[in-house]
Amino acid sequence: MSTAPRTHTEQPARHAADGHDLIRVQGARVNNLRDVSVELPKRRLTVFTGVSGSGKSSLVFGTIAAESQRMINETYSAFVQGFMPTLARPDVDVLEGLTTAIIVDQQRLGADPRSTVGTATDANAMLRILFSRLGQPHIGSPQAFSFNVASISGTGAVTLERAGRKVKERRDFSITGGMCPRCEGRGTVSDIDLTQLYDDSKSIEEGAFTIPGWKSDSWWTVRTYAESGFLDPSKPIRDFTEREMRDFLYREPVKVKVEGVNLTYEGLIPKVQKSFLSKDVDALQPHIRAFVERAVTFTDCPDCGGTRLNEAARSSKIGGTGIADACAMQISDLAEWVRGLDEPSAAPLLTSLGRTLDSFVEIGLGYLSLDRPSGTLSGGEAQRVKMIRHLGSSLTDTTYVFDEPTIGLHPHDIRRMNDLLLRLRDKGNTVLVVEHKPETIAIADHVVDLGPGAGTAGGTVCFEGTVEDLRSGDTLTGHHLDDRASLKKTVRQPSGALEIRGADANNLRDVDVDIPLGVLTVVTGVAGSGKSSLVHGSIRAGEGVVAIGQGAIRGSRRSNPATYTGLLDPIRKAFAKANGVKPALFSANSEGACPTCKGAGVIYTDLAMMAGVATLCEECEGKRFQASVLEYRLGGRDISEVLAMPVSEAEEFFGTGDARTPAAHAVLRRLSDVGLGYLSLGQPLTTLSGGERQRLKLATHMGGKGGVYILDEPTAGLHLADVEHLLGLLDRLVDSGKTVIVIEHHQAVMAHADWIIDLGPGAGHDGGLVVFEGTPADLVAARSTLTGEHLADYVGA
Repeated sequence: MSTAPRTHTEQPARHAADGHDLIRVQGARVNNLRDVSVELPKRRLTVFTGVSGSGKSSLVFGTIAAESQRMINETYSAFVQGFMPTLARPDVDVLEGLTTAIIVDQQRLGADPRSTVGTATDANAMLRILFSRLGQPHIGSPQAFSFNVASISGTGAVTLERAGRKVKERRDFSITGGMCPRCEGRGTVSDIDLTQLYDDSKSIEEGAFTIPGWKSDSWWTVRTYAESGFLDPSKPIRDFTEREMRDFLYREPVKVKVEGVNLTYEGLIPKVQKSFLSKDVDALQPHIRAFVERAVTFTDCPDCGGTRLNEAARSSKIGGTGIADACAMQISDLAEWVRGLDEPSAAPLLTSLGRTLDSFVEIGLGYLSLDRPSGTLSGGEAQRVKMIRHLGSSLTDTTYVFDEPTIGLHPHDIRRMNDLLLRLRDKGNTVLVVEHKPETIAIADHVVDLGPGAGTAGGTVCFEGTVEDLRSGDTLTGHHLDDRASLKKTVRQPSGALEIRGADANNLRDVDVDIPLGVLTVVTGVAGSGKSSLVHGSIRAGEGVVAIGQGAIRGSRRSNPATYTGLLDPIRKAFAKANGVKPALFSANSEGACPTCKGAGVIYTDLAMMAGVATLCEECEGKRFQASVLEYRLGGRDISEVLAMPVSEAEEFFGTGDARTPAAHAVLRRLSDVGLGYLSLGQPLTTLSGGERQRLKLATHMGGKGGVYILDEPTAGLHLADVEHLLGLLDRLVDSGKTVIVIEHHQAVMAHADWIIDLGPGAGHDGGLVVFEGTPADLVAARSTLTGEHLADYVGA
């Protein structure tokens, strides 16, 4: 039997499964999006750009990524969903072609005192296993090296069922953990200044406590002390007996009856520690943080030396190196140490650990150490730490969503970040990036430009296509994509100098430098070179110094630009004066609030394992105030109409006529100066983009009376066109007699500077030195540093 050879003259029909190569979005209306429809190619790199507030994050995070996560959550059982966050369906008509979304955003890592770079990644877990296998002397399992596990032991009776009858047996148990018992794994101990807790010349009945929120009639706190029976509440604290003082300050928790109610009495010191010191200081509300910083001094734990580990965990070593020593190493050095270990029994573990540590170096974080508290990382550093776990992933056909991954990166490091994004794409993944940097826009396969403006002036797709088409397109991004700032022909002359001598914070190596006064100075260098350590570590914010850092704005969905900037206070007083009533009526968080929605404007309904629902309050129709309050007017407008105004309209409203309010007008002018004229006064802070929040902080601090302004990467989240606006603002600050010091990587800001201080030459222990001081023109002419080379390329020198 023979078969004739087959000849294929036609291509086989395309399989139906191969047709799903687009993510289709139709009719998206999240936040300011106006029925946006786009088609995004899968397994390609798509960059979303546009001015800050144009709707990029609303489309990428609030619509595409949010719906992907919601649909994945719905695949779990109702029981499991009950333990998961509830996600509402985005306001969109059609979403097709979604794949699993992995979000790598700029949200700060947890501010828990025990959270470190090592615990936030898999590096610490692998190190603990390594030391439990190879460490000498052997002290136990991996948890014996964990500063999150306390050592405990106990003895007791357990009841077992045997042959149909119950038998009691005595059992002993013990858990060997690595937690330092004194600092409980925090690495620091606190010394509390008692004079900041109470006035010892007063009695408790007279209101001796000076702790925020502890009023003399607070029965759940103050009344507990007054009626506990352990001390005399009418006696001045300074006259307490030794026993009364001991019970007052250090008594262990014990049940007491106060006005017929069973409450727990506890000494003041442990109560303050649990109430205020169990959280990271930076995570506290501003007035609580000010109290803690005033009342508490944090020092390294004397028992563990700040390593967080007990003596046993510190004693076990591999070749003379303990786990605390390994975690304190710069990660690039730790990677070398791991590669030097020759132990066949742990070869797979060493390979995996080495690969993770190499990822840190590759992503530009080799200067960190594993014991660095995660709460101290900048937004850009936190985002890159989150990327670590995805770099070696074998997943494909996944959607990776990045929020400005180049924030905080020197131009030298941006190239490496671009390579990583392309590598993720080349593995068959869809990569969506919200970005402003032209270097990253240039590598995109597909570009979506939103705008044309911000807020209500944005929310539409202005352009969709290739980078080349964007350059020739008639959009704001296209016009500015190839913009390059030029060097100043003349620079300002300093009026003096701020001397820094012997700076040695973190990786600085005994640095001496003079920062000129009365000019615009840019401090630059690769990430981790010591810029923030030099400026923030040597120039303290306070009298005459206004420091605007990268810390996130904290506020609930009730917070808005009017409350955050202090603008609402003069507005409320103006309404009260014009109508002869109390100012509290004009606060949605106080007496004037709608009783149905409690001043929120919407009613939130929790549907357990199903997505929660927010519905407009029918009583106030979303206006947040009682109907009687809305009858009071100022300049013909009620308070809800004023809060709905954009900044530009409100500036005109409070600048002239019956509503003229100089205090409010001054704040509104600063908001306009930083480019937030489109923002509504009552827009919730939770809906603001990263760039909007940064500029809101800048506008708030511009009202300070300081002569020195320190700005930490003010271009973060700013569109190319907005950077030009920022430079004009910095010029106005300097021309008004201020000294402006900017920590920055953006070449346009460097080119605009009067003086540049460049740190390096590398990061971590390879940095910490001043490698250049002088004018931008001198830096470009010398080309002696990485910054000089990139700046010269940027200006075309």
